[in-house]
Amino acid sequence: MNLAERSILVTGASRGIGRAVTLRLLELGSKVVGCGRDFSQWDDKPEGFCPTPLDLSRLDELPQALQQIGRSHPHLDGLICNAGAGHFAPLEEFSFPQIRQSIELNLLQHIFVVKALLPLLKRNAPADVLFLGSESARAGGPKGSLYCAAKFGLRGFAQALRKDCASAGVRVCLINPGMVDTDFFSALDFRPGQAEDSFLRPSDVAQAVAMVLTAPPGTVFDEINLSPLKKVIEFRAKRKAVPGKLPPETS
Repeated sequence: MNLAERSILVTGASRGIGRAVTLRLLELGSKVVGCGRDFSQWDDKPEGFCPTPLDLSRLDELPQALQQIGRSHPHLDGLICNAGAGHFAPLEEFSFPQIRQSIELNLLQHIFVVKALLPLLKRNAPADVLFLGSESARAGGPKGSLYCAAKFGLRGFAQALRKDCASAGVRVCLINPGMVDTDFFSALDFRPGQAEDSFLRPSDVAQAVAMVLTAPPGTVFDEINLSPLKKVIEFRAKRKAVPGKLPPETS
């Protein structure tokens, strides 16, 4: 479909993958509503871009906030669910509140966003719902029990939603990137290797998003797995955790 005629909401748009996706869609002529906590790093507002401050971890406030976004942008025909953060440690090191916070941010808020905006997308069909998942949705890894649980859940949600939405003209796609060179790793004790074939760039993921959205309306990319050519991980001194508090949203 022609992206110059689209109006698309991107969550986690203020930085990282979300920012790269937003810039790529704007380059292709889309109007973009960007949701994120802090847009202070944006020096200017590109034409067609509507930055909308929103803390997606505050679930109780989301329904009303999302309803307002739908009223303010009644022509939305695309939704890119990207926001999230990585929380990695043995399960017993997480407090019960941290477990809840991690699952809420990496799974439940995506469900809330889709629930609130899906009726609008169906009215504006053909439309798209696209999730930025993770390679952690395909195989469990050490210290990744919470993150993998959320990403596995998101994968199942996307698969079921795809079947529910096809008759309404809404396509659903899940993109599972491997390690991407972003601030995602700033609060973690590991990161991708420094060689260019050991990590993806945010622009690589943005290009995959554009490919999905520009496909003919009757064509669906159910799931795309992206990974660097070489999977090299570097480890550093473990960051000291703050009891009861998770690292900030990073994607």
